[in-house]
Amino acid sequence: MSRKKDIKREGFSLKPATKEEGPPSTKTFQPRPSNVSTFRRMYDRGDLPVQMDYNKGGYNICWKVPLDKLDYKYYLPLFFDGLTETGHPYNFFASQGIDKMLEKGGPRILPVIPQLIIPIKKALNTRNHAVMCSTLRALKHLVMSGEKVGAALVPYFRQILPIFRMFYEKSGTGDVVLGHRGDDIGVLIRETLELFERHGGAGAFLQIKYMVPTYE
Repeated sequence: MSRKKDIKREGFSLKPATKEEGPPSTKTFQPRPSNVSTFRRMYDRGDLPVQMDYNKGGYNICWKVPLDKLDYKYYLPLFFDGLTETGHPYNFFASQGIDKMLEKGGPRILPVIPQLIIPIKKALNTRNHAVMCSTLRALKHLVMSGEKVGAALVPYFRQILPIFRMFYEKSGTGDVVLGHRGDDIGVLIRETLELFERHGGAGAFLQIKYMVPTYE
């Protein structure tokens, strides 16, 4: 079957996503301000079930509630909401909290996927390099957290991949966009797209290709 028939079968227009006329403005890639997150407000009020655990090796996140008792439908989207924060300790708690919940969530993660899309999109749209890197790492972990999670994310590619495309195409021109820890955003995007393709099911590649035409 030809590629055109494949695309038609997947429900897409035969007209691929077109590039903007001329190179994007430098301002297109500049960080955008974001409002104070609900996560930060709750942390400041002491309403989150986490606290800092200091030890000889540094500091770590400590849960006040066992993770197997935690309400994932409420707290997992809330911690993803905290990814927009760049100041300490908010960014630390958001990233570490997501990692711990994804490690222990099991079947509780899949039903929450629809509630994660808005905070993921909001974090990516800040275009803040540090925030984007944290969000990409969280997405990579999310895809790997359960057998069906990758496929569950495919219907939301149209919402989260436009920013991927912008920065991936920028990296393809030779411009290296670095996060605060020296991460190459283009590399992180490619790694995330590869996981989306690998775990998204039979139609994942076509949908990624439609949204990010330069992805191979």
